[in-house]
Amino acid sequence: MKPVSRGDFPAQSSASLLSSLGSMGSTGAREDTEEPEDRVRIKSKLVSAWNSVKYGWSFTSKSRFNKRSPVVLLGHSYLLTNADEREAFHQAFTSVLWLTYRKGFSPLAGSTLTSDCGWGCMLRSGQMLLAQGLVHHLLPPGVPELGWTWSASYHATKDDLGIPPSRLLFRSYMSPAECPRARRRSLACSLLFGAGSGTEITHRLIVSWFVDHPCHPFGLHQLVEMGKGLGKQAGDWYGPAIASHIIRKAVAASKLTDLVVHVAQDCTVYKGDIVRLCERPRHEGPRGRAAPWKALILLVPVRLGGDALNPAYIDCVKKLLRLECCIGIIGGRPKHSLYFVGFQDDQLLYLDPHYSQSTVDISKEDFPLESFHCKSARKMPFSRMDPSCALGFYARGQRDFERMCVLVSVAMNSDKNKYPMFTFVEGQQSDEKDGECDTSSFFSESCTYSRARASKPGKAGQSSSTDEFVLL
Repeated sequence: MKPVSRGDFPAQSSASLLSSLGSMGSTGAREDTEEPEDRVRIKSKLVSAWNSVKYGWSFTSKSRFNKRSPVVLLGHSYLLTNADEREAFHQAFTSVLWLTYRKGFSPLAGSTLTSDCGWGCMLRSGQMLLAQGLVHHLLPPGVPELGWTWSASYHATKDDLGIPPSRLLFRSYMSPAECPRARRRSLACSLLFGAGSGTEITHRLIVSWFVDHPCHPFGLHQLVEMGKGLGKQAGDWYGPAIASHIIRKAVAASKLTDLVVHVAQDCTVYKGDIVRLCERPRHEGPRGRAAPWKALILLVPVRLGGDALNPAYIDCVKKLLRLECCIGIIGGRPKHSLYFVGFQDDQLLYLDPHYSQSTVDISKEDFPLESFHCKSARKMPFSRMDPSCALGFYARGQRDFERMCVLVSVAMNSDKNKYPMFTFVEGQQSDEKDGECDTSSFFSESCTYSRARASKPGKAGQSSSTDEFVLL
């Protein structure tokens, strides 16, 4: 399959582009054994720009917002006619962790790949959803009704909200390298030191867990390794269901003992399975003071139509994104994975992983965070949403989970939807084996409610119930 092309991009192959980059400069510069630093930097930026266009990034400079309509972002609504709410929305959006294509990391196990450009966007979308869950789990609520926000001073934006750069000052941060145990990448130690040193330390530690290095728990190397047990290799395409199970396995393999991930099977959440997974004896933990219930990230792979999104589910998607327990949607448009975080009117708000960036060296003191936060809010019509996606929710404790069940059920049982996206039922799944997944049931017929409604007779069999999200 050929990469996504851009009609307005010059017809020039990557080889010729790199060749032209190599010929830049004077004759004397070409004879130098080492390239000047400025030239290397410019070349790197141009190569990144080429990779971004080649693999689907759109360089649209502005996303138009209707200032008379509220914008919903991860369970919170903002009215843009109010200057304070515009600033609050901007600050909340730029605080969401942005994980994109990276290049220049150590080769992935069993391959020579040092970049995920062209194939890793679904894993990146999954990383962003997991990162949002970790932010909910580890960072305390900040401004009331806004939650934690990243207090960086630049906060420049490319949208049309007309928000001036924030005047907040940079803080003096502690580098993870300053903690000897952090060098050994112990999650338990990192949380202990982060919690005692301020929220920005914890923020940096969360970012560091997603850096692409074999020793980092949620970096690309670890996710690819977890995918091998599901029949995936580095360079393969991943669907939202596969990505959900990879996230589950990565969290289970980490040292986050107070957080679990559950992936629903066949669009059914068995409450008994959640209780068995989250409930633990009170004597666990130091001096028996551990919480009796582990925090939960619930992932529900669904298919909301046949070849296209069933419009009957748009209102339901909006209602789910309005819930504070919702941590986003792993999905995208056909052949293009995106992380959906909100909406305005009939357009989805998203973060796009199709932007090639260099790997960040987190061993440096105060390593830069700018490449992990997106400053440009982007939107797309609901009609372009691929029907294959995975919904994400977070519950801190048992009461939160019970409340989540009620709120989500109410949101899904609207008049327009005779069949809900998924259901909560009592009891346990009889054939479940210690949380292992059955790849044959990722998108079984019982899961594709909308297909029976949207597909015409005689065409229902054209799209396989086990089709995965195909992407570049």
